[in-house]
Amino acid sequence: MRSFYLIACLLISLLTNAQTNREPLFTSFDGTKIHYDVIGEGKPVVLLHGFITNGESWKRAPVWQALADAGFRVVTLDLRGNGRSDKPHSAEAYRDDAELKDVMALMKHLGLTNYDVVGYSRGAILTAKLLTLDKQVRRAVMGGMSADFTAPDWYRRKNFFEALTRPGSHPELQGAIDYANRTGADTVVLARLQEFQPTATRAELGKIKVPLLVVNGDQDRDNGDPQSLVDAVPGSRLVVVPGNHGAAMSTPEFAKAVVEFLRN
Repeated sequence: MRSFYLIACLLISLLTNAQTNREPLFTSFDGTKIHYDVIGEGKPVVLLHGFITNGESWKRAPVWQALADAGFRVVTLDLRGNGRSDKPHSAEAYRDDAELKDVMALMKHLGLTNYDVVGYSRGAILTAKLLTLDKQVRRAVMGGMSADFTAPDWYRRKNFFEALTRPGSHPELQGAIDYANRTGADTVVLARLQEFQPTATRAELGKIKVPLLVVNGDQDRDNGDPQSLVDAVPGSRLVVVPGNHGAAMSTPEFAKAVVEFLRN
C-alpha cells in the first residue's frame, strides 16, 4: 500500500511539472500557433530573430539576460515557420505581413503596450516594417542591416529564394542551405519567408518618428553599409561593436549598447 502511495505521488508530481514546464504557445490571428518565452519584469521589449534560426538564438546572447537584469520584461518568440512554432507551407500563411501580425497579436495577448523592439539581421527588416504598422512601439534597435533591403529586387532576398527553390543556383549560399538542412529547418518555409518578406520603403523609413539605434559589427557588411540605414531614418544613430555578422549580436558590447539605449 505504501509503495502504491509513493508511486501515485510521483506520477502526480511528474504531471504537475510537465504542466508547469509546458512550452507557451499563442494562437495567432489565423490559427497558427506561435511559441514564445518571457523573462524579467518591467518595461516590455520583444526580440526578433534572424533567418535560419529562432528565438533560442537570443538566449545564447548576453543581451537577453542583460535586458532582464536591467528591469525589462523580455519577450522572445519563434517567428512562424521557425523553431517550435507552426510551419505552414501555403503562400497565404506568409503574405501581407503575417509575421508582424503575429508579433502585434502576441503583445496584445500578453497585455503589453508601449513596448520596445530589437531585431537582428532579418529581424531588423521585420522591425523596420513593424515601426510603420504599430504605434505601440516606443524605441527600436536594428542590428546587422543597411537600407538595401528596401529595394524590391534586393539581391540578397532574391538569391536566397532562388537558392532554396532551385538547388545549385547560387553556390555562394550553399553553406547556408547546408546549415539549414543540418539544423532541421524547413526549407519550404525558408523560401516562403524570402518570397513574402515584409519590406519598408525608403519613404516609410523617412517617416519613422521613434528613436532608432542601428548596431553593426565592425567586420560585417553582409547586408550592406549600416550608415545607409542611419541616413534613411531621421534622428537615428549608429554604434559599431566587434565582430562579423554571425558574432556581433553575441558580444557584450552589443548588449551594452542596446541596454543603454532602451533605458532612456
